[in-house]
This record gives sequence, structure tokens and C-alpha cells, in this order.
Amino acid sequence: MDFIKTSFLSILLLCATLSATQAQQDTLIPVLSRYHTPLIKPFPKWQQFTSGKFYQTTYISIPLIAGGMLLKNESRPFRTLRNDYIPHFHYEYDDYLQYAPAAAMVGMKLGGVKSRHSWGRMLTADAFSVAFMAICVNSVKYTAKVQRPDKSNYKSFPSGHTATAFMTATMLHKEYGLTVSPWISVAGYTVATATGISRQLNNRHWLSDVMVGAGIGILTTELGYLLTDALFKDKGITRPYLQTAIDPYRNPSFLGIYMGLSRLPAISLTDQIRLKSGTGSHAGVEGAWFWNPYVGIGGRLAVATVPVSSTDSRQEIYDPLDTHMGQVGAYVSYPFSLRWQAGAKLLGGYHFTTRSDIIPDRLYTTKRFQPGMGTGLSLSYTAKEHFGVRFFFDYSLSSATFRLEPDPALNFTRPQSLHKLLHLTTWGGAAHILF
Repeated sequence: MDFIKTSFLSILLLCATLSATQAQQDTLIPVLSRYHTPLIKPFPKWQQFTSGKFYQTTYISIPLIAGGMLLKNESRPFRTLRNDYIPHFHYEYDDYLQYAPAAAMVGMKLGGVKSRHSWGRMLTADAFSVAFMAICVNSVKYTAKVQRPDKSNYKSFPSGHTATAFMTATMLHKEYGLTVSPWISVAGYTVATATGISRQLNNRHWLSDVMVGAGIGILTTELGYLLTDALFKDKGITRPYLQTAIDPYRNPSFLGIYMGLSRLPAISLTDQIRLKSGTGSHAGVEGAWFWNPYVGIGGRLAVATVPVSSTDSRQEIYDPLDTHMGQVGAYVSYPFSLRWQAGAKLLGGYHFTTRSDIIPDRLYTTKRFQPGMGTGLSLSYTAKEHFGVRFFFDYSLSSATFRLEPDPALNFTRPQSLHKLLHLTTWGGAAHILF
């Protein structure tokens, strides 16, 4: 179940890197060997389903909403990251950032850049979208009555700022990302994702609030445009969609952001003290460049925080153990269908463990750089020409130094330093720009 929950984490970041149409149909390139024999055969029924109206309308929004619901009880580990590194973050720029994609859309239209639709059709679709989004968000917000992380009120779920940001980003995507350049969509959804992340950094929303808000923003905009299409039919269309193509044997170079849930196995320090972990959070940036469809080189920068409890004969204390990591190494990929690839990696680099006061004044980890390694298995899905999603299981090996201060009750008469290996496992998901 943890793997299923974590897989949905990537969908929020997925929207930041959406770079191709939700409404247009992809062309699948037939890939031939030197003997002109198809290496991968398409699956007609699946291809027909992914090209259908229902899939194109809901393949992002429904997983976002479902993922947010699944993660309602798993949001605290990610808030721990915020509290560990920027506990006093409070900036109100997200009050304005949510409208930036809409401002860009209207600005380009006023500047004479032709969009998908005429003014009348575009404004009608946008008005429907705003109405649907406002009704949906406020209905849920005043029914669910979820308390905000800062405990200011009970209007946390879902995030209205995030819903607005993803609504305006989808408007920009439909008017210009599908017709002028997919990188306009990348910019719009990046701003929307920054808005959602900022709501968490400002301690105003849980992760589940942001995910459901993003899903509502996208889905209500899709519904607004569908209703407008039914009313206007072919009237008011001023620009055709761009054409895209998916080549399963392209070099699968990527750059993306990932998130996951992490755990450590139990660590025995002494006969009296044993450490055990709860479920922690893991987030980072990862990328790789492939010189053929199978082999590449890349790396990642990440931070992980895992709650650790230490039980001795007298008490149990809870404190997170934080680790930073930077690694480079080899990546391999193998396409086994038109859209799916299996992957693996072997990385090496540095790990930095920060100080964690596991038992105040008696047991803590020291700040320390040390070598580390990482490996992992993954399944990647090419949703669009320049956009993919990856589900992964990773393993990282590093070490930490635990400092035990003198404690007569435990027969420690002088300080001790214990070096222990850390075996970190992570289940998660990622969203990638493919290039």
C-alpha cells in the first residue's frame, strides 16, 4: 500500500513538466531493426483507449485527486522536511503567483499572438472553468472542515490557491501550449507547481490539500472547455494543434523531480539502546543523458528525513534523522512496449548526515560527510512526446556516527562514538521532461 500511495506523489510534479497536448492524438513511430522487422508491436486497444476523450480529459486530474485522498494520512512526513529546513518560511507571493499563467495568456492574446480560440470562445471556456472550480473547491472546503497545518482555521482541504494556479495553467496550455510551443505548457505548469509547493512552505496546506486542489483545477478546466466545445462546435477555432510523435526507441534522456517514502531498518547501538524508524520523506532532482536507447550517465541531488525512535530502559524519544546526498553513475533502460521502459542504476557519491538529538544530552548523530552509494529499479511510462512518469524502488547505503554521552544509569562512564551503516529504502514516483 505504501508503494501505491507514494506512486501518486509524482503526479503533482508531473503537471509542472507537462509538455504536450491533452487533446491531440500522439503518433506512434514504427521502429524497425536493420532487417526492417518491427521490434515493438503496438497494442491497438490500449492505443485506442489512450487516444479517447475520457483518457485525455482525466489521465492527470483523476490520479491527482485519488492520490491526494490516499495521502491524507501520510502528509506529515513531508511537512517534517519543511519544519526541519525552513520552519519560519512565510512569504505571500503565492497570492499573486496563482494568476501568472492567466496573465501570460491574456498578455499574449493582447499582444497579437494567435491562440487556439477566438476571444469569445476563450473567455466563455474560462468563465465556465472558473465557475466549476469555485463551486467544487468551496463545497469541499466547507464540508470537509480540515484544520490547516498552522491551525489558523478549518479550511485547509483542498487548496484553493493551487486549484486556481492549475486552472490558469491549463487554460494557458490549451490556448498556447498545444498550438504554439509545448514549452509554454512547461512554464505554466511550473508556475502552478511552485504555487502548490509554496502553500506547503508557508505552512498553510498539507500535501493532500495541494494534490487534490491541483486535480480539481485541471479537471474543472477540462469540463469548462468540453462544455464550450459542445456549444460552439467548430466556430471560433483560429489555430490548429501541433502534431506530436512518440518513438519508443529514442534515447530516453530525462530531467525531473521525484518524491517518495523512506524507511531504515532497526539499528542496535548497545545492549540497552536500539533505534527503529518510522516512515520518512525523500525528495530530490534526478537526470540522465543517454547516448543510445539503453545506456546513459546521470545523477541526483536529494534530501531524506526519517523519524527515529530510541528505546532504552527508561524512555522513548522521537527525532528525525536527516541525510543529504549527491550521486553520479550509470543508468540503463530497456523499452518493452511502445510506452513502457524498465530501468536500473548504480550510483556513487557523497552523503552528509546532519546532527539529530535522538536522546537530548545523551545520544545524537554528528555532522559528517562520508561516501555513499545508491541503486534502484524503475518502471517508466511515456505519457506524451516530452513527458514521462517513473515509479521506482531505490536503495541507498551510507553511514552515520552516533555519539553517546556518559550515562551512569547505562554504565557509560565516558563518551563513545559508534559508526553504523544506514540502509535506506525508498518507494516513490517522479515526473520527467524527456529530451
